[in-house]
Amino acid sequence: MKPTKPRRKSDSLEDYRSQCDRFLLGHGPHTPAQLLAAISPELGIDRYGAGGAVAALEAEICKVLGKPAAVFMPSGTMAQQIALRIHADRRSSRVVAFHPTCHLEIHEDKAYQRLHDLVGVTVGNPRTLFTLDDLRAIKEPLAAVMWELPQREIGGVLPSWEELKAQVAYVRKRGAAVHLDGARLWESTPFYGKTPAKIAALFDTVYVSFYKGLGGLAGCCLAGEDDVIDEARAWRRRHGGMLFGMWPNAASAIDGLKKRLPKMGKYHEHAVRIAKKLEKVPNIEAVPNPPHTNMMRLHLRVSEKAMRANAIRIARERRVFTWPASAPGHAPSTRLVEFTVGDATLKFSPDEVAEILAELVRQR
Repeated sequence: MKPTKPRRKSDSLEDYRSQCDRFLLGHGPHTPAQLLAAISPELGIDRYGAGGAVAALEAEICKVLGKPAAVFMPSGTMAQQIALRIHADRRSSRVVAFHPTCHLEIHEDKAYQRLHDLVGVTVGNPRTLFTLDDLRAIKEPLAAVMWELPQREIGGVLPSWEELKAQVAYVRKRGAAVHLDGARLWESTPFYGKTPAKIAALFDTVYVSFYKGLGGLAGCCLAGEDDVIDEARAWRRRHGGMLFGMWPNAASAIDGLKKRLPKMGKYHEHAVRIAKKLEKVPNIEAVPNPPHTNMMRLHLRVSEKAMRANAIRIARERRVFTWPASAPGHAPSTRLVEFTVGDATLKFSPDEVAEILAELVRQR
C-alpha cells in the first residue's frame, strides 16, 4: 500500500468560506432554507408580474417612496436603461448625464448606447462627487441627469442636502428629467435624516434595489408618475423582463424592507465607530471618514500576496471570513476593499474589527 501524500494547504480564500462561522461584511451568507423561510406564503403568486406578492410589493414601494406608481423588474440594469430611454423619448435630446463611475457607465457594457441609442456624458471628476458648477459646464441640451445616492465607487459619499436640491433645481430649469439611482437609497437615510419618500420627492423617477442593503433576492422597483411607469411596463416586456412568476423575489423584498430598513441607522452608527477605531491602525485609511452611510472604502498599505495570506490565516484560525479578493489601490503599494456594515458586522465590536484588520495588513 502506497503511503498517502500530505494534503497541500490551499492558497484560495474561497476554499475556507464554508469553514467560517463569522463573516465581517454585510449580512453574511444565507442558506437556501433561510432564504425560502423569509418568503411569506400569504402574499400569493403573480402571473407575469400581475397580482400576488409583486402587486403587494409595488403598492408598498409607492407608500415608502411617496410615488403614484411602481413596477417590479428583475434587475436595476434593466430598470435604469428603461427610465432614461423614456425620459429621452419625451424630450428633444438623446443625451443623458451621470457621474463617471456610475453603474450605467462602468458595469453595463454601454448598453444605454447599444440598446437605446442614448449618448452618455460624464459629469465631474471620477474621484469626487459632481458639483453644480460641473453641471453648468455642460452646454448641450440634456434629456436627463442621473444621481447615484450614495456614489458607491468613491466610498459611498453623498452631497449635502442643500447641494443636492440646488443641482436638481438647476437641471429641472434646463428642462431635463432628474432620475435617481437609489440602489442604496435606504442606506442614505441616516445621513440626510429624512425618509426615503422625502429624498425620492426630488426626482422624477427612482430605482431602488432589494438585494443589497435589504438582503433580499434579486430584483428592484422603478417608481414615478403613472404614465411613466405604464410605459416602463411596456419596456419591461421588450427587455424580456416579463417572467412567468416573480413572487418569490417580491416576497423576499417585502421581508427585507420590514426587517432591515428600520436598522439603517444602526448600521451607519456602527460604521462610524469602526472608522474611528481604524484611525489608530497603521497602514489603513477609511474613505470617507466619518462614513456617510454604512459603506466605506479601505485603502490598505499591504501587498496583494501578504493580504491574501493573512486573510487565509484569519479564516483558518479565527474562522472569520473577510474579503475574497482586493483591487489595486491608487498607489502600487496599496490594495483597495469595500467595507459594508450589515447584520453580520454588528456581531463584531469596533475593537475586534480593528484587531482583525490590523492582522490583515501585516507584512510578513
